[in-house]
Amino acid sequence: MSEPRVIKKYPNRRLYDTVESRYITLADVQRLVIEKIDFVVVDKKNNSDITRGILLQVISEQEQQVEPILTQDFMIQVIRSHGNNLQNLVAAYLEQCMKQFMSHHAQVRERVNAIAGGDQSMQRMPIALRMREAGRDLARELGRDTDKDRVEPK
Repeated sequence: MSEPRVIKKYPNRRLYDTVESRYITLADVQRLVIEKIDFVVVDKKNNSDITRGILLQVISEQEQQVEPILTQDFMIQVIRSHGNNLQNLVAAYLEQCMKQFMSHHAQVRERVNAIAGGDQSMQRMPIALRMREAGRDLARELGRDTDKDRVEPK
């Protein structure tokens, strides 16, 4: 695995990308995250790792836009969880929940692509039947059996 890209934060609060040899913005940092480019942000003064702080700034900017993800109640609960004996448990739980959600999201996206025409065997079926079949398949993949609760029309 290659070394992470180094971003330096100067005392004037500007971020400098050492790979691209240019100053970057928080939007550029967001792009690196989205593109899954491994990076580390270091403080130029003392060479300390400040990546978490920069990521929090990116999240803060995103949350101030039109459709925030984090509710006020959720943020209050996160603040309250800091410093108590459950802090590590809460952090691990939230991280695992997000990983699980992203995994399920990828499965849903794959099934929707199959319905839209990527899966040749499903293309021959009417769209309503394809949607029902895809829903059943996804439910099975997620560990639920939808057939046991379903009542067949007469």
